[in-house]
Amino acid sequence: MASSIEVNKKRVCDFLAEGKEHKFVIPEYQRPYEWDQEQVDTLFDDLWEFSASEKDESEDYFLGCIVFFENEGEYEIIDGQQRLTSLFLFLRAIYGALEAGEESKQSKNFMGKIEKSIWPEDDLTGEVFKDRTLLESRVVDSQFGDVLTDILTTGSAIDEHDDHYSENFRRFQSRFKEAAAENSLSIYQFLNDITKHVIIFPIQADTQETALRIFSTLNDRGLPLSDADIFKAKIYGFLNDAEKDQFIKEWKALDERANESGESIQRLFYYYMFYLRAQEEDVSTTTPGVRRYYADNKFSRLKDPALMDDLDAMMDIWEVVNARMIDEEKPWTNNTEIRKILDTLNMYPNEFWKYPVTVYYLEHRNKEGFEVKFLAFLKKLAAEMFAKFLKTPTVSAVKPGVMKLNASILKSDTPEFEFGEVDWKSIRDQVKLPNKRSFRMLLALHAYTEQDNLLPAKWEIEHIFPKKWQSSHFPTYDESIVNEKIKHIGNKVPFEKKLNIVASNGYFEKKQKEYEKSEVEVTKALSEKSPASWELQDIDERDVRVTDTIIETLQEWSGSYQANAEDTLIPIMSDEDAEALKALKEKYGNSILGL
Repeated sequence: MASSIEVNKKRVCDFLAEGKEHKFVIPEYQRPYEWDQEQVDTLFDDLWEFSASEKDESEDYFLGCIVFFENEGEYEIIDGQQRLTSLFLFLRAIYGALEAGEESKQSKNFMGKIEKSIWPEDDLTGEVFKDRTLLESRVVDSQFGDVLTDILTTGSAIDEHDDHYSENFRRFQSRFKEAAAENSLSIYQFLNDITKHVIIFPIQADTQETALRIFSTLNDRGLPLSDADIFKAKIYGFLNDAEKDQFIKEWKALDERANESGESIQRLFYYYMFYLRAQEEDVSTTTPGVRRYYADNKFSRLKDPALMDDLDAMMDIWEVVNARMIDEEKPWTNNTEIRKILDTLNMYPNEFWKYPVTVYYLEHRNKEGFEVKFLAFLKKLAAEMFAKFLKTPTVSAVKPGVMKLNASILKSDTPEFEFGEVDWKSIRDQVKLPNKRSFRMLLALHAYTEQDNLLPAKWEIEHIFPKKWQSSHFPTYDESIVNEKIKHIGNKVPFEKKLNIVASNGYFEKKQKEYEKSEVEVTKALSEKSPASWELQDIDERDVRVTDTIIETLQEWSGSYQANAEDTLIPIMSDEDAEALKALKEKYGNSILGL
């Protein structure tokens, strides 16, 4: 069914008076009122200048749009809540000034018009109920909703209050008082222009979804409401009064934790959707919109008591991946191999690897042997997804396997992988000269075979033989061959910065001095190369070594995995044991170890 909207040009006071029939509500998911005094002054000055200017009777002042929809008899404001709130405060300040001043026909006239814009009235008697208002803020994060109501009902702001409502109301009071004192003859004309010529465009949508879509289209000044804002309000509404304060504390703590790690609650809900879909055995490769998914069945999925705990647990992963944190109470976060593979997966060209990792962690994190099996799972996941993307570098290539894997994870902590058979020999060429989006993950994988420390948080892809080279110094090189070889993985390493060194006589020796400072072991090793030269044959030789290392590593990760091995626990080898094993192998060979 097509969405519908209704747009009408209306005088401000006429529109506000509609609050008698449909109360204006600023819903829970909106952000707190944040106008400052500079914005108050701008509004007042613009209106005063408009009133004072020469104009004909048909000229109006356009104040903007208000986007809303009717929800259970109330007008729920989606866009324009800052402006609308300020209008109420402004009109209340004017009303208070007129009420305190000398009574006149003009003052009574405008007071009557303002009354209809702020408070409800009896349809038969016209009695105004000033203990109630036509505007209510229900914003979850704001502790000042009652302050707004108090100001609109009493006409005063407590001096000690420094919230935006109180400060802006006092500012409107002072600006109007000053204008009235300096321009007493013009003040009623000013009020006439406000009530008669200040125009807004109310945009009434048929649904919340339509209203939010309109808001996102129109709004180029601030951040549109996120799905997380909507979800927060829905969860809040499902709770009883005793639970609401605790929920707000938990939400703020989660939001801070996410922001500190470069994530967002919005993304957490998206990842969590794949966990819920796995529980529902939904393996469709069509990904629903996150808001539409949670909105299904009246947002019933948001009623799960485990929701906030699960979202919080998910942050364990992203603190390690994004912020490289270690939690001493969670030993796996300090496991070198797990940290290296997660960092390598983070170089993957799309984020489909994140969904099975999320599902696995949420489902199995508290089980015995988790750390060992999580590592085995990550190795298998990386091997399968890397091989698949190398062969077919598209998102659609991994989607079916990922969705089936998500469902399989809930059945076993050593789930089945259904990504298809991998012909490792056939992907050699794709490793040697991969799709450009695959380079970072392959270079990271190769680098981690030579070091345990994480790579620098930010690194560049360094071309050992530079993309800029002087043919006069390499007269025997065919240009097309050089330009093709430069792109090979054997000519690339992770490096902390870009080197603007042109390939000419002695160029590699200059680079070696920079490579020596690198924290990337495979890059630092180049500083020791002798002779200090880098030719096309060096690229060819390194192509073979790097390609062999990458394929052997992926094969080992894939081949060592045992699906559905529920009772199998592979012991973790300590660094000391590993060194001892290495020494025995060097002295006696593999045979004495039964290898």
